[in-house]
Parts: sequence; structure tokens; C-alpha cells
Amino acid sequence: MIAPIVTNPEDIPVLFVEAWNLRRADYIADLFEENADFVNVVGIWWDNREAIRKAHDYGLTVIFKNSLLKLGKVKVKYLSEDIAVIHARMQLSGQSDLDGKAGTRNNMFLFVTRKQSKGWFCVSAQNTDIVIGAETHIKREDGTLQAVDYRDRNQ
Repeated sequence: MIAPIVTNPEDIPVLFVEAWNLRRADYIADLFEENADFVNVVGIWWDNREAIRKAHDYGLTVIFKNSLLKLGKVKVKYLSEDIAVIHARMQLSGQSDLDGKAGTRNNMFLFVTRKQSKGWFCVSAQNTDIVIGAETHIKREDGTLQAVDYRDRNQ
């Protein structure tokens, strides 16, 4: 089975989710240009297709081996005929937990895509956890991050 050619930029998040749920890191990597960038939820930065493939191969066999990724709202903004930015809400369940069952996470993906002769490819992607009820993080003295909301304190 060969990864499909992406004919529309809005197909990138659809195909990313399909590849994730099939545990196909190679299909995920095929969505990216050779020198693409990917930043994950904790700020780890991979700066080429092979690094993106290796990271997702590890993740899909260890951290996310029983996970299910679901696609939510997708918004495409064309910057030109051959460049588009895609925001995509996703929901992740079934992540491996060190002490039991991990809860469901909500994420916001950002894909920057470019049209080439062989279809649309992702130039850069970033995955961010959505923390409901929080505006930002505070870094504690022990190095941990705590989600916080300042809105109630400023009234």
C-alpha cells in the first residue's frame, strides 16, 4: 500500500489521522517535505522527514500503541495558490500510561503546507495540547509546568 497523493491541503490532517490510527509512521512522514519541521506538544523539534518518521515510529509503538486519534474542526487559510495554513482540532485517547489509563487529550495542530508538482506537502507542523480553563503556564521551582488562569484574579 502506497501513501496517497495529497490533492487538497485540507486532506493533510485527514491523512495524518488515518496514518496515526494505522500506526504508519512512514505514511505520516510521506505527508512532509524532505526538510520539514515538526514540533511536538512538549517542544521537541524534528527538522527533517526521516527524523519525523523515526519519532512517530517510536511514539506509535511505545507511547501511543493503543491510541485513537479523532479529527475535529479543520480550518484552511490560503496564503497563495500554493501555500496554505491548516488548523485542526484533534482528540487523542488510549495513550500508554505508566501507572494505568491515561485520560483523553485535546490538541490543536497547525500545518503549513505547500503545493508541489506531486501534490501538497507539509512544510511545518506543530502540535499543542488544549488545556481547558487555562490561559498559560507557570513554571514552578521544581521545573514542572502548571496550567493557570488569571481571569478570575483580575476582576
